[in-house]
Amino acid sequence: MLKGSVELFRYWNRLRNGRPAPTRTEIEPADIKTLLADTFILEKDTRGEAVFRLAGTRLCAVYGRELKGFSFPSLWREKDQRLVARLAHGVFETKSVVVIAFEGISRNGRSNPFEMLILPLDGGVANPRCLGVMSAAAKPFWLGADPVEAADIESVRVIDPDREAQVVGSRQEIDVPALSPNELPPEGERRKIGGSRRIRHLVVLDGGREE
Repeated sequence: MLKGSVELFRYWNRLRNGRPAPTRTEIEPADIKTLLADTFILEKDTRGEAVFRLAGTRLCAVYGRELKGFSFPSLWREKDQRLVARLAHGVFETKSVVVIAFEGISRNGRSNPFEMLILPLDGGVANPRCLGVMSAAAKPFWLGADPVEAADIESVRVIDPDREAQVVGSRQEIDVPALSPNELPPEGERRKIGGSRRIRHLVVLDGGREE
């Protein structure tokens, strides 16, 4: 995981103190001031879709627009939007922790690798929230001037924070094949791969939550 993801995860993990998630009111912007420009909060709209409630200034600059109120899945290409919606739903509903590595594609066809960490917040049944951060793996000269308009997912990690808290930031990333737009298969289609389970195009680390 990139530095921004590690720092936000550790802060979130301290706040939750063994609970599935901390509350929104426990987040103190001053405590994560070095990350604020890259952080965001998601909420559900009236249709149940994940949308941006807040987005940092650098994050908005990368996309060349104010993201507040925009659909979260719309940041990705159409083929990946269904998957992203399902991942966000998992964070909202089952308090999963998700890391997405992706390639951002700019308006002029340039590309750059990014990582996004999405963490659950406890807002009660009526007000589920997610806290996240997006980090650029590289910072080319055009970033912030040539807006990113699409993204291709490279890999996904679903983390059990109770098992992984001590090793977050040191685990090697696992590459996965190109994503397809199909839904995730049922439990019976999963198979073991080393210390993880591959679910078609996802890699789920051992110790993940089961609902």
